[in-house]
Amino acid sequence: MYYDLLIHVDDNDPKRLNLAFNNYANYIAAVDEEFRVVMVVNGPAAQLLKKENAEQAERGAKLMDSGLTIRVCNNALKAFNVDPADLWDGVEITPAAIVEIVKLQREGYAYLRP
Repeated sequence: MYYDLLIHVDDNDPKRLNLAFNNYANYIAAVDEEFRVVMVVNGPAAQLLKKENAEQAERGAKLMDSGLTIRVCNNALKAFNVDPADLWDGVEITPAAIVEIVKLQREGYAYLRP
């Protein structure tokens, strides 16, 4: 049985991103079954994934190393003038977050918006 989880972050608030990271860390500590976790980031939150946000970038890198996938909306990158070259290493770009969220939910991912 899978316990796949979709974490949605759309707020340009570092506290919200840290809460999402905490949710992920708690999740992987508690689930013994096979699972995947994808964080989908859109709206103003796309700005949080810039390399200049060093503290969060470091934590994000560690969590991605432990299995977290982070996908950011290309529409949000354009809307908030975020150059893809400025994103943290390992962050994937998805054309439209809303489509990605629907796709993942159709694949059975549970939705969480911290």
